[in-house]
Amino acid sequence: GLESPSSGSVRVLGGDPRLPQTRTRLGALPQDASVPAGVTVGELLALYAALYPRPLSVNTVLELCDLRAQARQRASTLSGGQARRLGFGMSVIGDPDLLFLDEPTAAMDVQSRQVFWAGVGIMQTQGKTIVLTTHYLEEAERVVDRVVLLSAGQVIADGSPQQIKAGVRGATVRFVSRLNLTDLRALHDVLEVNVSAHPGGGGGECATLRTREPERLLAAVLATGAELSELEVSRATLEEAFLNLTASRREVVA
Repeated sequence: GLESPSSGSVRVLGGDPRLPQTRTRLGALPQDASVPAGVTVGELLALYAALYPRPLSVNTVLELCDLRAQARQRASTLSGGQARRLGFGMSVIGDPDLLFLDEPTAAMDVQSRQVFWAGVGIMQTQGKTIVLTTHYLEEAERVVDRVVLLSAGQVIADGSPQQIKAGVRGATVRFVSRLNLTDLRALHDVLEVNVSAHPGGGGGECATLRTREPERLLAAVLATGAELSELEVSRATLEEAFLNLTASRREVVA
C-alpha cells in the first residue's frame, strides 16, 4: 500500500492495499521500529488503537505481549526484548486479518521469544494470516504452515516444511564410539564423516555421518560389534534443505 505498481494490479484481502478500508485490516512489524521518547507503553498503544475502526483493547494487547507491568513505563526505557514485544503489540492492536512480521525475534531474549510466539499462536487459532520474513529457519520450521524459499530474487521452493525437507534425501547420524575414521568411511552409503574428541573424555570419539539411508548405516555400524552411546538420528532440517537447494541452483547457473 505504500507504492503504486508500475504495471498490473495488486489485491489484498480482495481490495486495493492503498485504500484506508483495506489498510486498516493490515498490520506490520518492521525489522527496525522506533517509538516516541515521551510516551508510556499504555499511551502509545491507546494512540495506535485510535487509528483503527475495531481495535483490540489496550489491556488485551498488554496481556498478549506480557507488558502489563510496563504499562506506565516510558516506551523509550524498555529493554530490547520488551521494545520488540511492544512493536508486536502496536502491529496487532488494530486486530488485523493479515499481519506482516519482518525478522520479528532479531533482538529478543529467550523469554521475549516465548511470549512472542505464544501471541502469534493465539492469532493463528483465530484464523489470521501471518506472513513471516526471517533468516531464522529453525524458528520458521516450528511455527509455519507454508514456506517460500527465495534465492537471488527467485522462488526456488514453495510448500510445507515437510514437503521442502522431503526433497532433500538423507539424514545425519551422530554417536560416540571407538570406531576409527577408516572404518566409518567404509560403511554403506556414507556421504560425509566428521570425527571429533568427545568433550567428556573417556576414550571415545564423537562421530557425525551424513547418509542417504540411515537405517542401513546403523545396521552396518551395529554389525561391526562396536559399542555406541549418545546415538542420535535426525532428518534434514529446513536450513539444510535451503542450503541444498541454493547449492543446486548455483551449480545449474554455473
